[in-house]
Amino acid sequence: MKVSYRHISTPENASFVIKEFCQPRFTNTFHFHHGHELILIVKSAGKVYAGNKVVHFDEGEIYMFGPGLVHCFCNDNAHTGTGDEVAHAIIVQFTEDFLGKEFFDKLELKKIKDLLQLSEHGIKFRKLPPALTALFFQFQANQQMKNLIILLQLLDELSHQRREHVMLLTDDPRKIHYKDVDSKKLSSIFKYVLENYQHQVDSKSAASLACMNEAAFCRYFKRRTGKTFSQFVNETRISHAAQLLIGTDQGIAEICYACGFDNISYFNRQFKIYQGKSPREYRKALEESNAAAPDLRPTGS
Repeated sequence: MKVSYRHISTPENASFVIKEFCQPRFTNTFHFHHGHELILIVKSAGKVYAGNKVVHFDEGEIYMFGPGLVHCFCNDNAHTGTGDEVAHAIIVQFTEDFLGKEFFDKLELKKIKDLLQLSEHGIKFRKLPPALTALFFQFQANQQMKNLIILLQLLDELSHQRREHVMLLTDDPRKIHYKDVDSKKLSSIFKYVLENYQHQVDSKSAASLACMNEAAFCRYFKRRTGKTFSQFVNETRISHAAQLLIGTDQGIAEICYACGFDNISYFNRQFKIYQGKSPREYRKALEESNAAAPDLRPTGS
């Protein structure tokens, strides 16, 4: 993996880019753009890193990243699909001035401008109505005007989503500073955590991957990511635990050990730090929320 800059190269007859990504797994590449990026996860699941935050991603979710925000979608070892499983995403990339420098300053577009500014933190949209995600499938080759209308409609719909459907991925993106010289070190560390968080992970092993002694590594990691190495490992584990609480009926103790924790009391404390609730409260709140939520599926599904 490598942290790298990716240029948004627009075609001659369009001012923004539409891509479809489809292959066996999401690649472990940390990168950033000079513009904005919208991503619909059509199929697959795993972890997404944005700035210094890690959360679980799943099918049907939409992500938005602003200029300069380092991000990466990775399928972890928990994603063990069959041979015909694929990682499928639809991606839209555009610069903030792709319609002119003052286009989004118009009063009618204020909500969209606010959304673009908020995307500097990285945004996760979840539990969206099917009609919204369906807009991604309406993009067509060589239909530039229609595609522009769809993109503006998509941005408008996202800018009006209720707060419970919107999750910011970083508190303050200005605190996160990645440099080219950091790419090899950080990439090897992130990969190590991602591939081993369900088992034994320690700062000594991570330091050896970065070719540093343990004390120097701990200082370096905190300075570059804004958190300690142990905080990063726990955050990765808790994001997996939250997904197991949502998607399985496994017991709390079983989930604790499946996520790499070896002490239930410590697991409960860490979960409350990152999620604001105990694992039991978290699962109960989700069950109550799902029971009260309207059925957004199309008729006949």
